[in-house]
Amino acid sequence: MNRDVIKEQTVDRLQVRVFRTRQEMGENAGEDAANRMRELLRIKPTIRMVFAAAPSQHEFLQVLADSEGIDWSRVEVFHMDEYLGLPEHSTERFGHFLTKHLFEKVRPGKVHLIDGSASSVREECERYAGLLSAAEIDIVCLGIGENGHLAFNDPPADFDESALIKRVELDEACRRQQVNDGCFPSLDEVPTHALSLTIPALMSGASLLCIVPGPRKRAAVARTLTGEIAEDCPATALRRHPSCILYVDEDSYGVGDGNGEYTNGDGEDSYGVGEEQSHGVIE
Repeated sequence: MNRDVIKEQTVDRLQVRVFRTRQEMGENAGEDAANRMRELLRIKPTIRMVFAAAPSQHEFLQVLADSEGIDWSRVEVFHMDEYLGLPEHSTERFGHFLTKHLFEKVRPGKVHLIDGSASSVREECERYAGLLSAAEIDIVCLGIGENGHLAFNDPPADFDESALIKRVELDEACRRQQVNDGCFPSLDEVPTHALSLTIPALMSGASLLCIVPGPRKRAAVARTLTGEIAEDCPATALRRHPSCILYVDEDSYGVGDGNGEYTNGDGEDSYGVGEEQSHGVIE
C-alpha cells in the first residue's frame, strides 16, 4: 500500500487510489511515476512519455521534477493537446505550461511539442503522429476533464479513431473549465479548436497514471467509475486499460457516509462494481 492511501478500489481493470488531500495525491502519483521511470531506465536505453498540461497536475509535476536518480537525457517527451490560434509565445499554450513546470527543470533528451500555430493542421498532425508511432509509449500521465474528457476528446469521443492526433472543436463545458481553472479570464478568450491525441493514442501507453483532484471533478469521477463504458464519458475507457492507476483526493472521489462506503454526496452508494478496500480513515 502506498503511503497516505486511505482507500483502494478496482473497477473493471482500473486501479483507484484515494488520498485525503490533493497534495498527498500528487506526491504519491509523482513518486510512482518516478519509480516506474527508474525501473524502465534500468532495462531500456530510452523511454517515451506523454504528459497532460493542466493546473490539476501541479503537485504531481513538482514531485516528478524534484525526483532524484532519473536520467532525463534518456527520456523522450510528448504532450497530449494544444490550442489552435494562440500566438506562438502565448503563456496559455500547453507547451509553455509543461516547459515551465517540468521540461526546463529536468531537460529531457528529446522534447516534442505540438505546434498550434502551424500553417497546415494536416501536416502538423502527420508530423506528430509520425513521432508518436516511431516506438512504444511507455508512460502516459493524464487527467480527466469536468465533462469526462481525456486530453481534448470531449464527449462523445471515438474509442476506435484511426488517427493518433486530430483537430477537435472544444465544447462549451470544456472551454468553461479553462476559465474555472484560471487559465483564461473569460469564455470568449478560450480558443474554440485544438489538436488532441485521440483515445486510442492515449490508451496505447504501456502504463497510465491519471491524476484527478478537486470537487469540480467529482461528477466526472463518479461517472467514470459507475457508469457504462461508453463514448459519452470518454474517461470510462480507462477501465479497459491493463495498467492504469487513477489517483483522486477526497474532494474528487466523494465523501464517507460514516461506514467507509463511497457515496456521491447525497448518502447513496454510487458503486457496486469492482473490489473495494478501505484503510480505516474515512470511517
